[in-house]
Amino acid sequence: MTTYTGTAEYRHDQDDCTGILLVNLGTTEAPTPAAVRRYLAEFLWDPRVIEIPRPLWWLILHGVILRFRPSKVAHAYQSIWTEQGSPLLAISRSLADTLQKDLGEQVHHRVEVELAMRYGQPSIEKALSTLRERGMRRLLVIPMYPQYSATTTASVFDGVAQVLQGWRWVPELRMIQNYHDHPLYIKGLADSVRTHWESQGQAEKLLMSFHGIPKRYCLSGDPYFCECHKTARLLAAELGLNESQWQLSFQSRVGREEWLKPYTDKTLEALGREKLQSVDVICPGFSIDCLETLEEIDMQNRELFESAGGGRYSYIPALNDSSAHTALLKDLVGVHMQGWEGATSSLEQRQATQRRAQAMGADH
Repeated sequence: MTTYTGTAEYRHDQDDCTGILLVNLGTTEAPTPAAVRRYLAEFLWDPRVIEIPRPLWWLILHGVILRFRPSKVAHAYQSIWTEQGSPLLAISRSLADTLQKDLGEQVHHRVEVELAMRYGQPSIEKALSTLRERGMRRLLVIPMYPQYSATTTASVFDGVAQVLQGWRWVPELRMIQNYHDHPLYIKGLADSVRTHWESQGQAEKLLMSFHGIPKRYCLSGDPYFCECHKTARLLAAELGLNESQWQLSFQSRVGREEWLKPYTDKTLEALGREKLQSVDVICPGFSIDCLETLEEIDMQNRELFESAGGGRYSYIPALNDSSAHTALLKDLVGVHMQGWEGATSSLEQRQATQRRAQAMGADH
């Protein structure tokens, strides 16, 4: 028999709330092979990420990848690890805390912000359970991916749905699909580039590097490629760049299958061989700096460019926990919470509800 989870100590005078769930990809709990192996086992087993028949993929994942890759990835994590742990997790927590504070001052009813990772900790299940115990009746999910992809945004939906299907009292649910062309997102990126230029000078070329996905995913209907190009086009226009001053590329490919092109590493090698005097690299698909930006872009690809003969190389950080990022999230919350503003009742109304419930036999 199926058992559904409910609120442990529900009271009829309880003040309900709207839950805001920020979800990013995830990170290992420690920069060790064992911890990385656990993380990769969860991440790479998601069928949204790897669309290969499960029996075949299980053999590849457990027979090859999880035997050899964790040590290499752990070494990469060690190069970016901080006193606060994973940069992705530490910065995400800071952003969530700031958003909670700002929303508490501006929204007319109670809003609770929780952070979750699609893979690893804090898990979606843990974050949603926390919100449920706080009286959540409405849930807004914000996947921290500006551009939609089935490999990321849709996987967040899967994770949330998997948890909620075991609940007795399911909240009203809304989920933000993307924000790749949101004016505050584009402005935030442009301002970060301008700030960099003010201190470091403008490079000959601005390279916008997005995370890659297999080409066949897009040919099957994933809009990711188009949304990345729109983001890049809008950012270039906001900065007033001509076509020779910027370029788009895709990073982080693995395996032998063709991914979206052009590839970031090959692009930077080519620019280095052309003796480009300077390049600025920004990663508009990453809301928070992580392994793929801090190690792959700022370390690995820097070395590729410089070794090939390139000049000055600069990485421009993600929006992270900046005020621009918080302003963007507040605007997204405001737009997508419309119709929920009057959801919370007054203390007197809740107490009246409790009295009626007790008159009909409820304990509290």
